[in-house]
Amino acid sequence: MRKLGKQEIEDIAVGAALLGTGGGGDPYIGKLMALQAIEEYGEITLLDVNEVPDDALVVPSAMMGAPTVMLEKAPGGEEATAAFKNLEAYLGKEIFATMPIEAGGLNSMLPLALAAKLGLPVVDVDGMGRAFPELQMVTFYLDGIAATPMVLADEKGNTSLLSTINNVWTERIARAATIEMGGSSMIAIYPMTGKNLKESGISNILKLEEEIGKSIRLAKQNNADPIKEVLKKANGFELFRGKVSDINRKTETGFARGVATFEGINEYKGETLEVRFQNEHLLAQTTDQRLLCVTPDLIAVLDAETGLPITTEGIRYGARCVVIGMPCHPKWRTEKGLETVGPKYFGYNVDYVPLEELVKKGVTA
Repeated sequence: MRKLGKQEIEDIAVGAALLGTGGGGDPYIGKLMALQAIEEYGEITLLDVNEVPDDALVVPSAMMGAPTVMLEKAPGGEEATAAFKNLEAYLGKEIFATMPIEAGGLNSMLPLALAAKLGLPVVDVDGMGRAFPELQMVTFYLDGIAATPMVLADEKGNTSLLSTINNVWTERIARAATIEMGGSSMIAIYPMTGKNLKESGISNILKLEEEIGKSIRLAKQNNADPIKEVLKKANGFELFRGKVSDINRKTETGFARGVATFEGINEYKGETLEVRFQNEHLLAQTTDQRLLCVTPDLIAVLDAETGLPITTEGIRYGARCVVIGMPCHPKWRTEKGLETVGPKYFGYNVDYVPLEELVKKGVTA
């Protein structure tokens, strides 16, 4: 158990945006929400997963929708509370703690802001070890934990309680409701026991996010290379350096979908890279079909000078970037994991090859 203050929030927000692989909501908005909550209600208690009683009720809180919507419709602050309190009332049991469902700029920050406001602890665990675009894409789904009952809430005061036959149907119905709510909603989902959490969650995700964010901050202070520091902390590999030459991005069916094209610079000059995304970066491949990294391994786009992560909605023409890859949690490399979040699920006609194997073959830099 330890307390999170303002500096920890600043560092976590940066690391979360990086592990969010381009998605997970606007990191700046998420950081402001968490900082304001600390200002009003005090520091946040962070628990190790082993400090949670087996019979305690833990409920993740998150944003659902396309990250691009956040540029025009920021959360009001009451939606997450409404979703949480409505679910607690339905379950008829006091919620012991909350947690992030995924790594991501907003979705790592939202549980912190909510916890400060409600006086609850946050558990240092999530269900992805990164960010994915759909509700069933969590380790809890792999282990048979139900997503529902869940509650969605919007800024207008609407709430919706769902009970579905399986987690794929949860995603389908909740996505349709979110589109009607204006493209984004706040959700309370996957209510589970401490025992469930210990068996199925990915531990120490907030700690890792904080370490990544801190490494970038200290690199800047010490005139060191922030990208090298990030690669050390995240066990990552540099895939490409280039300038954004094209960005094709649109919001449809509740997701931000598109492709960013990078023209190589320095040792990559003469090469062209395409990064395809659905909220999150999912596939990095050169235009001559050399696969550099593919989901469920992590792909992040960093500013070449500062090392700060760039979200899918933040990619801009002309920006100089470094694209890096990071290995995913082993649970995603199982048969069910690849069925759920592998390249074929997203319609990419490539086979999954672990990032480390691509590096060993000398395909990546």
